[in-house]
Amino acid sequence: MTSEISDTSSVTGANAVVTRGHRLGWNKVPEVTAYFWIIKVLCTTVGETAADLLNEKLGLGLSGVSLLMGALLAVVLVAQFRTNAYRAGVYWTAVALISIVGTLVSDNLTDNMGVPLETSTAVFALCLAVVFVLWYRSERTLSIHSIDTVRRECFYWLAVLFTFALGTAAGDLVAERMAVGYWLSAVLFVLAIAAVAVVHFALGLNAVWSFWIAYVLTRPLGASAGDYLSQPAGDGGLGLGTVVTSVLFLTVILGLVVFLATTRKDVTEREQRGAGMPVTREAAGR
Repeated sequence: MTSEISDTSSVTGANAVVTRGHRLGWNKVPEVTAYFWIIKVLCTTVGETAADLLNEKLGLGLSGVSLLMGALLAVVLVAQFRTNAYRAGVYWTAVALISIVGTLVSDNLTDNMGVPLETSTAVFALCLAVVFVLWYRSERTLSIHSIDTVRRECFYWLAVLFTFALGTAAGDLVAERMAVGYWLSAVLFVLAIAAVAVVHFALGLNAVWSFWIAYVLTRPLGASAGDYLSQPAGDGGLGLGTVVTSVLFLTVILGLVVFLATTRKDVTEREQRGAGMPVTREAAGR
C-alpha cells in the first residue's frame, strides 16, 4: 500500500472548515468491508437497469435523462462535500447516482454519437489513467484511506465516475459486441475479480492497485447481472424487466445503507472519534 503523506496542520472540532490541502483528520469514504463490495455491485446493477428504465419511461430521450440525472448527482455531491465525515446515506446515494450517470455517458457516446465501444472503452481507460496520474502527482497516494481533503475528494469522485463509464463500455463490449452474452460475461468478470484477489493475497499485489482494479471490474459485473435479470428471454435475459430489477436492488441497497448508518460497521473507531460520533461497540472491539 502506498504511504500516506500528511501536508497539513491539525483541525479543531468536527465542524471545522476544510480547505484545499488541509487534512480533516478522518476519512470521507467507508472502510472497505464485505458490505462495501456488496453495495457497490448492487449500485452498479441499479446504474444499468435504472438508466434503461428512465430512458424508456420518462420520454426525455437519452440526452434529457442524462441532464436530469447529472443535475441530481451535482446536488448530492454538493451535500457529500459539505459533510464533515463519512455519512452512509449521502455517500451511497452519490455512488448510485454516479453509476447511473456513468452508464448514461457511455450510452450517449454509443447510441447518440455512434462512437464504437472499442473506442469509448479505450478513451475512458485513458481518462481514468490521467486522473490517477494527476492524483498521485498531487497527493503521492491513491489510497481511499486518506480521502480527507477537498482536493483528494475531487480526485476520488472523478476517478469513480470514469470507473463506472469505463466499466459500462467494457461490459457492453464483452457482452454485446463480442456476443459473449450477459450470464457468461458476469461469470468472466467474477473470475477476473477472483484472480485479482488471488494475486493480491498470495503474490502481494499492491493493495491500492488491487482495490482500483477490482473497483473497475465490479462495474461490468453488476451491469451484466442487471442485464441478465432485466432483458427479455429472447435477448439472453430472464425477462424480469427494468422496473422489477431496479426496485429489487434499490430495496436491498436501502436496507444495507440503513443498517450501516445505524451500526456504523464500516467506520473505524478512529474515524468515529474524529468526527465526533459516539463509538459503537463493534468499532471499539476492532
